[in-house]
Amino acid sequence: MKVLVIGGGGREHAIAAKLLEANQVETVYAAPGNAGMAFDGVECVAISETNAPELIQFARENAVDFTIVGPEIPLLEGVVDAFESAGLKAFGPTKRAALIEGSKDFAKTFMAKYVIPTATSKTFTDYAEAKAYLDEKGAPIVIKADGLAAGKGVAVAMTIEEATLALKEMMLDAKFGEASEKVVIEEFLVGEEFSLMAFVNGEEVYPMAIAQDHKRAYDGDKGPNTGGMGAYSPVPQIADALVETAIETILVKAARGMVAEDRAFRGILYAGLIATDAGPKVIEFNARFGDPETQVVLPRLESNFADLIWALLNNEKPDVRFKEQGVNLGIVLASAGYPDHYETGFEITGLDQISSDIKVYHAGTKLETGSEAKEQKFVSAGGRILLLETAADSMQEARLALYEEMKKLDNPHFFYRIDIGMKAE
Repeated sequence: MKVLVIGGGGREHAIAAKLLEANQVETVYAAPGNAGMAFDGVECVAISETNAPELIQFARENAVDFTIVGPEIPLLEGVVDAFESAGLKAFGPTKRAALIEGSKDFAKTFMAKYVIPTATSKTFTDYAEAKAYLDEKGAPIVIKADGLAAGKGVAVAMTIEEATLALKEMMLDAKFGEASEKVVIEEFLVGEEFSLMAFVNGEEVYPMAIAQDHKRAYDGDKGPNTGGMGAYSPVPQIADALVETAIETILVKAARGMVAEDRAFRGILYAGLIATDAGPKVIEFNARFGDPETQVVLPRLESNFADLIWALLNNEKPDVRFKEQGVNLGIVLASAGYPDHYETGFEITGLDQISSDIKVYHAGTKLETGSEAKEQKFVSAGGRILLLETAADSMQEARLALYEEMKKLDNPHFFYRIDIGMKAE
């Protein structure tokens, strides 16, 4: 088999690495991929993730058996629709189905219609009306940009001053461009957060092992929201019974609701959830694998990943099995200043010293080459640079091993949280 992975981040690196484990997969292409993926045997091609015509031409010319779309932007621009129109197999939701991530207002309206538990909320396009509502409700409160903002368009405000500033930045200062012309203001929910992803094909739902992401930039869950600073799986403090409730009251209802709305979903449905006193509730839906959750969940998959996706693409029942023992932990190395202003182009030293037992998933890296091959070096090229991941029998063992490796990457231009996975020790 030949498989094409669209995207070039840590999530896509993890997807490609898992595909390469399958015996029947001969070649994995990534468009555009990244230099770290190339070091793992992935063939990177210089095509933008949103250039559907060129992606389709490449898939045809290289006899690609199927394509997996990693990021949200190409999904919402209809790349899966384009592949299907061209008679090619692509795994991911159509543009209509991906709206469950593309618009928080749509997702909220959808959840209300199909009685899916979530925070109460109201949507605004007028700043004065939004501000009046904010003043009425008080803090703590949550403000979200309606559209895509790379995981950063959410402000969890503990004071009315924080909330007002966030609202102003989104609606008046256009902090997230068109994405924050419309905002959703919702109640602040209390509880333990976790990520529940599932392979979905129409009304059929096949859940994955749950994970917990660390969204805030700094230790102790302080600082601004990011795309994710680390993750681990499983999450022992979330009871199995609560996960089963979430599957039935959230994922299954969502899959059936999307079919009823003529937006049948095939792909990865991600539910960012919170375990409240009233049961699990939805914080957000995504229409693709989470990042960095994928980097710790896919290594737990015991089934043949290529077979699984192929079965779903052919409307067959897939074999979905995850490890029940041990833990997987992943820690993100980020550029100083992320998720706000940061500089790139700094050499990532210490990569050659990382233990062979540790997996390195590249995200925001670039390979710079000098006049001789030995002058090649990885430099930072994004906010989240890479993620180190390991498997161990216990969280304590995983944390001890992984943080020893993280020290090898210490650099004044980079930072990482030192409390990832601590809750699960």
